[in-house]
Amino acid sequence: MKPLVEKLPLADDNSFVANIHTTPKFEVPWHQHIEYELILFIKGAGHSYIGNYVGEFVEEDIFFLGSNLPHTFQKTTPDLITSAIVIHFKEDFWGDAFLALPELKQINKLFEKSVQGLYLEGTTKIELGKIIRKLVEAKGFERIVLLCQALQVMAKRQEFKALSTQEVKEFNPKNKNRLDIIFQFTLANFQETIKIGQVSKSVQMSIPAFCSYFKKSTKKTYIDFLNEIRVGYACKQLVDSNKNIETICYESGFNTLANFNKQFLKVKKLTPSKYRKQFHERMGADTTVQPD
Repeated sequence: MKPLVEKLPLADDNSFVANIHTTPKFEVPWHQHIEYELILFIKGAGHSYIGNYVGEFVEEDIFFLGSNLPHTFQKTTPDLITSAIVIHFKEDFWGDAFLALPELKQINKLFEKSVQGLYLEGTTKIELGKIIRKLVEAKGFERIVLLCQALQVMAKRQEFKALSTQEVKEFNPKNKNRLDIIFQFTLANFQETIKIGQVSKSVQMSIPAFCSYFKKSTKKTYIDFLNEIRVGYACKQLVDSNKNIETICYESGFNTLANFNKQFLKVKKLTPSKYRKQFHERMGADTTVQPD
């Protein structure tokens, strides 16, 4: 399953890219690029796919992705307006010798860790969000200064969570759209019963070949991947609605409440009710919901 290679254009007066991408320009398939990516979501929510990681993103989330790490971010619903500030830069945009400086040891270690995809947390996320917002509006040398500040904040504080365990490989053009087809099929149908044969047929593979290929490429089974998407959707419903847990279970594509609870616990390490309670406690919100 190979991602699309994205070639990012540079303006004549810029050494790296910093733009705001809003629907419909936000929507991109499963892809990779040699540039490092720093992304701040400023509107919308959805699922994040980074290497073999499946999770969610919401407003104010920040991710730092290493070179050639395949990824995509998909909206919760097709009609949702989603927007993000995205910064792309090559490792050598400063020049070949810059990263060899002894003062750059922490930054080089940060780059090494970013191959897994990093989710920023704590006070670092708050401070980094302010820097990113300034950077997208900055001109001239200030852009370089702000990017260095962003990297320094991440490297020094290390308030981040590594996400993917998949080995990053350089692009092979063969079958470049296969994983994106699987993603789009799954996102369109995860609320219904999905059989392995349906997915394998969508990419013109036999069931055994598909299962072997998916496991080899992502280090997880397709069923695990499907359950992660369903749990991600359930998380969104748990925090954004007052629906009872049984209703959310079936709307997320699970056939039984017992299996829903089992899979939710496997992915999130806590029960759906505990997840909802913890979220509302953090937000200081009313936890009143419909009875289960």
